[in-house]
Amino acid sequence: MERAEAERLFLPAARDAARAFPVADPRVSLVTVSENVTFRLTDGRSGEDWVLRLHRPGYNSAAELEAERVWTAALREAGLATPEPLPARDGRAFVAQPVEATGETRLAGVTRWIDGEVLDDLLWDPARSAERPDWFARLGALVARTHLQSEAWTPPPGFVRPWLDADGLMGPAPRWGPFWDHAALSAEDRRLVLAAREVLYARLSVLPKDPAVFGMIHADLHPGNLLIRQDGLAIIDFDDAAFGWRMYDIAVALTHQQSAPDFEAVRDAFLAGYRSLRDLPEAEAVQLPHFLLVRDLVQLGWLHERPEIDPGDGLPRRLEQVRLRCQALLAEV
Repeated sequence: MERAEAERLFLPAARDAARAFPVADPRVSLVTVSENVTFRLTDGRSGEDWVLRLHRPGYNSAAELEAERVWTAALREAGLATPEPLPARDGRAFVAQPVEATGETRLAGVTRWIDGEVLDDLLWDPARSAERPDWFARLGALVARTHLQSEAWTPPPGFVRPWLDADGLMGPAPRWGPFWDHAALSAEDRRLVLAAREVLYARLSVLPKDPAVFGMIHADLHPGNLLIRQDGLAIIDFDDAAFGWRMYDIAVALTHQQSAPDFEAVRDAFLAGYRSLRDLPEAEAVQLPHFLLVRDLVQLGWLHERPEIDPGDGLPRRLEQVRLRCQALLAEV
């Protein structure tokens, strides 16, 4: 979606929603249209910045959004930097905001703006390529910290988040949509990914779900959702947080690196960083290629369900990667 079109559709609603929160003389500017429509909300008196999100209708319920905040608070208590919420003037966590231009109602929520350089921007800077393994070692340690917190944490009563189990990832109605229906897939591609889906579904169905391997995960903890600050890395965008396998979380962190010439180096650095804080038995680590393919496929489903999102010029390369990985998987059977 073009920026001008997004502003036409959503900026009036964002301005209305901003008035429900204790921000003086609110000023709103569009940041991005992705899972949600996200704005920078600035206090016109203090200059303090916040993030205002108009949440995608039908994706996360009010109860699920509240659970997101419960978990991010628990992560902060464990020493991790996560978004801090700002309640509305009447104490509500989220307000229902009509969007006149689209005829929909979206839940609006506000969190504190976190300054920092996006880790992904640094990682793809050719002048800093030598730093990549070190940053992935840090990322591995950070992911391990979230898993240690999750493994030891008991969600409170009423805590509701999606499940990224075999059905949620590779079932007939997966969380992020039927990836096999993506318009860019040929008839042969579709047969290939459906055959791979059957194999992956069978393998996921027999994996254990005990707390050592399955629990609350960020589920979108790639370098684009990490901010570099003086005191370390801050984690943002918990929209996809769910109960899932920890190996899926690891695959998400590495998936965009698969075509990089130093993939093996950054993968090994990530795993070393992870293992510096949390055990990762080899019996789990060997599942990484399968979970990388799972992530590739569910991203196709995400794009299929969100035609307003521009996939960029990397889609053909991503499709070729999916073809090769599906073929390799089926050759194992």
